[in-house]
Amino acid sequence: MKRREFVKYTVATAGTLTLSPLTKLVATECKKKYANDIVTLGNTGIRVSRLAMGTGTHGFNRRSNQTDKLGLKGVADLLQVAYEQGINFWDSADVYGTHPHLKEALKRVPREKVVILTKTHATTSPEMEADLDRFRKEIGTDYLDIVLLHLMRDPQWPGIKQGAMEALVKAREEGIVRAHGVSCHTLGALEAAANSDWVQVDLARINPEGAQMDASVPTVVSILKKMNRDGKSVIGMKIFGGGRLSGQVDACLKYVLGLNCVDAFTVGQENQSELNDLIKRIPKASI
Repeated sequence: MKRREFVKYTVATAGTLTLSPLTKLVATECKKKYANDIVTLGNTGIRVSRLAMGTGTHGFNRRSNQTDKLGLKGVADLLQVAYEQGINFWDSADVYGTHPHLKEALKRVPREKVVILTKTHATTSPEMEADLDRFRKEIGTDYLDIVLLHLMRDPQWPGIKQGAMEALVKAREEGIVRAHGVSCHTLGALEAAANSDWVQVDLARINPEGAQMDASVPTVVSILKKMNRDGKSVIGMKIFGGGRLSGQVDACLKYVLGLNCVDAFTVGQENQSELNDLIKRIPKASI
């Protein structure tokens, strides 16, 4: 009898035989992962593809590499192609200027079939309310799935942004927003996010070399694990170190895919070739 058949036979006839915790862990870790796997973001109940379509490479002043290189139709084409391959997570921001590009894509893709994340620099409640109204008009949707406070650096951001945070809670209760959170760019801001009951989703910089991260890799990972234990969702960004680790793509993918505290990750692909290459690399890097 071949070993595979023997194992199958033994398990089938053992009756009360159960896998040890270690065996279960190994079996889980050995499972291939794919770009279009559907995962749940923490306790939000929001289900997204493991890979998010980033639209803000070098994004600032309402533009990004994607908007510059692809234009309105090109970004929409890329989002549609990704959707057709099971990738339903779109990552945007006010500062990227990509809301109109998402609106164009929604002319071809059912709104309820995709998850839209966007980010705001609003600080006060009136600013947030105005942003939510404007964002929905720009994207052409009645609701936003995830809204993040963008680019937090000050460790005191929960106090500084209290008005905006309260407005997001109200918007969530009214069905305008499904979940809220923050993107962090310093260790202090990340620690504040980990300690905040308000944060449901955190966008965190993570890669194996610590490139463009908020602190050392072990320090950041320990905070992300705390967030995960507390039911917060962690979405990885800068997994290739903002391009600094472009020669280590497979190693970076393998690393982030091996972190059970990271639910999904966003990558700013700039053309369909990059998208297709990434889709092929992810399952290979996951084992």
